[in-house]
Formats: sequence, C-alpha cells, structure tokens
Amino acid sequence: MDFAALVEGVGRAVDLAGVVMIALGALAATVRFGLDARRRPHFHDAYRAYRQGLGRAILLGLEFLVAGDIIRTVAVAPTFAGVGVLALIVLIRTFLSFSLEVELDNRLPWRPGPAPGARPAADGGTPPGERRPGPR
Repeated sequence: MDFAALVEGVGRAVDLAGVVMIALGALAATVRFGLDARRRPHFHDAYRAYRQGLGRAILLGLEFLVAGDIIRTVAVAPTFAGVGVLALIVLIRTFLSFSLEVELDNRLPWRPGPAPGARPAADGGTPPGERRPGPR
C-alpha cells in the first residue's frame, strides 16, 4: 500500500467518524428529548436542551469532517485548485460552526457569559447571559 492510498483511507475514516458523531449525537439528543419532555415542567426547557445537544453533535461532527478534508487534500494532492476548494469548504464549515456556537450559547463568543456548568437560579430565574423569550 502506497502513502497516498494510506492517507486517503485515513481521511475517509476521519470523515466517517464525523458522520457517525453527528448521527449518534442526533440519536442521543432525540432520546434525551423524549425522556426530558415528560419530566420537565416546561416543554420549552426540554426543547432548548434538545437543540443544544443536537447542535453540539453537529459541531463535533463538523470538526471531524474538516479534519478529514484537510488530511486528504493537503497530504495526497496539494494542488493549487485542491487547496482552494479546501479553503472554501473550511470557510463554509467554519461559518456553520460559528453560527451554531452563537445559537447554542445565545451570545457572541467574545462576550462574557455564565460560568461553565452554571445552573439556573434557585428561584427559577434565567441564568446570567441567557435570555428567555417573552410572551408572544
């Protein structure tokens, strides 16, 4: 087996890992949503947790897909056209990742937010940095 075939196989394996991460993450988030929707007093809370779990699975999968593209493009055929296509793919996926991150955290990455692992206030209020939609 030559180097190009080996690197191509590794790139495909990393791509497959990304797809598996997205699929398993979506399945886990859906199962958790089904259980939480019955336990939580407010459907909105279960839905928010579902969207966050699904978004995190997509973010993780996108990271693997970008890594697979980089491995295959740069290591196997580093042509100017190939690197240009890679740059476009990475740009699109980076934009998607950024958009998902903003949606999940409900704030821009450089804005301060709640501490990692922070819990909602005991009085049922909304944690700092998080906005709950008002009545419609």
